[in-house]
Amino acid sequence: MPSEMNKGAGVGSAARKTTWTLTTYFAEGLPYMIVRFLSSVFFTDIGLREAYLGFLNFLAIPWNIKFIWAPIVDIFGTKKGWLIRVQFLIGLLVLIIGALSFRFSETGGISWLSGLLSNEMTLVVITVLFIILAFLSATHDIAIDAYYLEALSSEKDQSLYSGLRVLAYRVAVIYAKSVLVIVAAVTNWFMGFGLGGITMLALYLFHLLYLRGTDKPDMFLQKGMDKIIRLKLNTRFYKEAFSTYLMQDRVYLVLSFIVLYKLGDEILFSMNTPFLLRELGMTKAQLGWVSGILGTVFAIAGSLWGGKWISSRGLKRAIWPITLIMNATILAYALLAWNKPDPSTTGGLALIALINCYEQVAAGLGTAVLIVFLMNRCQPDYKAAHYAVGSAIMSLGGTMMGGFGGVFVENFGYLNLFLLGFLSSIPSMILLFWVPMTPRGQRE
Repeated sequence: MPSEMNKGAGVGSAARKTTWTLTTYFAEGLPYMIVRFLSSVFFTDIGLREAYLGFLNFLAIPWNIKFIWAPIVDIFGTKKGWLIRVQFLIGLLVLIIGALSFRFSETGGISWLSGLLSNEMTLVVITVLFIILAFLSATHDIAIDAYYLEALSSEKDQSLYSGLRVLAYRVAVIYAKSVLVIVAAVTNWFMGFGLGGITMLALYLFHLLYLRGTDKPDMFLQKGMDKIIRLKLNTRFYKEAFSTYLMQDRVYLVLSFIVLYKLGDEILFSMNTPFLLRELGMTKAQLGWVSGILGTVFAIAGSLWGGKWISSRGLKRAIWPITLIMNATILAYALLAWNKPDPSTTGGLALIALINCYEQVAAGLGTAVLIVFLMNRCQPDYKAAHYAVGSAIMSLGGTMMGGFGGVFVENFGYLNLFLLGFLSSIPSMILLFWVPMTPRGQRE
């Protein structure tokens, strides 16, 4: 019989639950933003060509495939152990990236580093470190989500604190897109990355001292042959999870829709940062305010609005207007690429900020639609596994096409990239006529 999980497992009082939920999910959001956003701002700022900037989208691959090694976190060690060890490594790597980035500061960098590595070799090392950081960050996500589910064993608690998870993650987004970018703009990238690394190490120390360990079910504590049996059971479970997901009605339409629904939006996002900084000429400080603070606030508003809209009208009735709003934003960016407003003027910056905020709201609406659709495609017995599969592949198309977005820009320009993004949004709208919208197992 499984042991009673989570007695004193990082739970305790409501204040304790609130504290560690906020700090762990802030710690989950920060590395993702450093890898996926701050890297793009940094490489754009130091003059990397568009083709290579597009390749940075491939850094999302670890998050697309993290379900492959997720069982390892369950089988070996403890959730707290994984969480704090990976957190320490992330903080250390970000500090190392900061030290290497100092070479590209206006002062010429550190003298011994300048003699040790050439500019090209330094960029190669930084790129490799970002790749390692991406895999560590994806593993960090697995550990934090698993700790949350283990430490809060009741469904009531998990639902109760889910809002805090989203809030803390969004605060980390604002912190990375505004504070870290503005610090880098005012000082240099060594200070920007340095602050990010110090923040992660501070969180590591706090969690090392504050988090309580979680108890595992008995099957995770067995030794010898029982471990082999457990591995076989896990293997069987994952095989069944995949096979039952593929057994649903109109599965090929479902999979195609998941991959294609936000494809146009993902293509837009893939080169958004270099477009704003390089093509339109925004400063890092302007980007920090417009994309970091305003953009994140409007993205949260869009997600909340989308959830309420779908809840009140149902997915089938809400999906068409939301989809049109989401895809129209791509044409708004095409307008920016054609008009090229000057961000040094009040009117130009206001127009850029307005379209950016609209795009964030639209993206939040679209994300709300896709999340509800993914949940509707889950079978109750495999809800977590089915959702993991759907959420893993939903941005796969954007990762692959976005990775070559820079090559496209170098040959055809940003305007044509955004027009391609809009054309890429049309197939998903066609699929809306046939893809199932009701929860799995229910009749249309």
